[in-house]
Amino acid sequence: MSSSLPMVYIVDDEEVVRDALGWLLRSRRQLFEGFASAEAFLDFLDGLPEGGARWPNCPSCLLLDVRMPGLSGLALFERLIERGLLRRLPVIFLTGHGDVPSAVDALKRGAYDFVEKPFSDNALVDRVLQALAQSGEAIALRDRDRLLQQRVHELTEREREVMQLIVRGLPNKLIADQLHISVRTVEVHRARVFDKMEVKSAVELSNLLREPGAA
Repeated sequence: MSSSLPMVYIVDDEEVVRDALGWLLRSRRQLFEGFASAEAFLDFLDGLPEGGARWPNCPSCLLLDVRMPGLSGLALFERLIERGLLRRLPVIFLTGHGDVPSAVDALKRGAYDFVEKPFSDNALVDRVLQALAQSGEAIALRDRDRLLQQRVHELTEREREVMQLIVRGLPNKLIADQLHISVRTVEVHRARVFDKMEVKSAVELSNLLREPGAA
C-alpha cells in the first residue's frame, strides 16, 4: 500500500468479475486490489491514517459495480464525494444495460466514466490509464499546495505583510513607507521571503501564489 506505483481498486460483489478484471490488469502490468463489497472498501478507507484524508499517495482509480447487495455502488460513490476523493480517485462505473441512466447521472456528479458489461478489454484499460493520469495530476497539485502552505506558514507575520506588498508590485521604498519601517528592513524581509518560498524574483513569487490552489 505504500508503493508509489499506480493502483487500481476493484469493488464488485461477483468474484468472477473481480478475477477477470484482475487478470486483465495484471496482463497490462497494473497493480490492483479487489473488494467484494462497498462496505469492505469503506472499511479499508476508515482504516487508513486520518480516515484516508491524505490518501491516495499514488495515482489510483476505482472500478465500481453499480448494483451490489447491501451498500450499492452509487451509495459508495456518494460517500467518496463527501470525502472529496473524486479527483484523486477517479471512479469508473461497471454497469449492466439497465444501470446506464444511473451511471450517466453519476457522470454529471463527477464520475470519470462508465463501462457497460460485457466490456471491451482494451477500451476499459485505456480509460483506466487515462483515469490514473488524471489522478496523478490531482495528487501532484495537492502535494504542491501542501508544500506551498508549509512555506507560507513558516513566514513571520511581518514577512507575510512584505510578501503581499511584493506581489502587488510595490518597490521597497513604498513597502517601507506603508509598513513604517526602513528600506533596509524591507530588503532583509524580502530576502527572507524569497529564501523561505524558494523563489529568486518577485515575478516568480507572484506566479507561484497565483497558480490554482495556491495558499
